[in-house]
Parts: sequence; structure tokens; C-alpha cells
Amino acid sequence: MTIKWVQVDPLVLNGEPFCYGSRVTVRELLEMRAGGLTASRIMAEHPELGSMGIAAAYCYAADHPDRYADLLAPGSALRGPGFDEEAVMDLPARYRRPGVTTGGPA
Repeated sequence: MTIKWVQVDPLVLNGEPFCYGSRVTVRELLEMRAGGLTASRIMAEHPELGSMGIAAAYCYAADHPDRYADLLAPGSALRGPGFDEEAVMDLPARYRRPGVTTGGPA
């Protein structure tokens, strides 16, 4: 079974995209990141997400720039720290995106 890490359901959280197995929205993750939290710190606070869930949420946001324009820097990079270089190497290739899963502008 393939997990769809970011889900959108009009009956859950008013249709706001959220991470599988949690009630944490993509927007909340982006706000935490923009506030300076690293992916490691977010995982410590929300272990149910794991690195795949967080990376998928970051990529989802970058792929939907109109929805998250207030949290994106020019070029669809995400604001704030991402995964460190070692952690990025543990992610599947589709989630290794400069400025998205790695650190972006402050």
C-alpha cells in the first residue's frame, strides 16, 4: 500500500490539506518552519509525522504556490530551515528539492 502523505478531505479540517495520521495541516508545518523550527524539532514535537510526512508537506506547498504564497520566498522556496543535508539524503529522490526540503531563505 502506498501512503498519500498529504490528504485533502472536505469533511476533515474544513478541506485544509493535512498530513496523514495527524491533524497537523501543511500550513501549520510551514508556519513552524518559517518561525525557525527545523524538521528535527518538528518531528520531536510531532513524531506521528516522520520525515516522509514533513517532506511531503513541504513539497506539496511548493507545488501549490498560490495557496501558500504568504509562506513562500521568490522561486517557490520555503522560508526557514529545512532538513539538514544528512537527513535529506535519507529521503526518496522526489523529496530532495533545494529550497524546499533543504533550508530556504530566512
